[in-house]
Amino acid sequence: MAEMYFWEAIQQALRHEMDCDENVILVGEDIGTYGGAFKVTRGMLEDYGPERVMDSPISEGGLAGLCAGAAI
Repeated sequence: MAEMYFWEAIQQALRHEMDCDENVILVGEDIGTYGGAFKVTRGMLEDYGPERVMDSPISEGGLAGLCAGAAI
């Protein structure tokens, strides 16, 4: 089994799900342009586009509303 960092395993799982299902989106603080605090989403904005990888403002209430709306 190949060794990898924990963040690499998370990124691999996210990419797998996004490749398998075009309805999967990523929304979070600093995950698009910045690539996430731990590089987990680095390069995903370029690969999947701004429609599927979105930066959100620092607003937990807004993020919760967005996620609830997306689930509906």
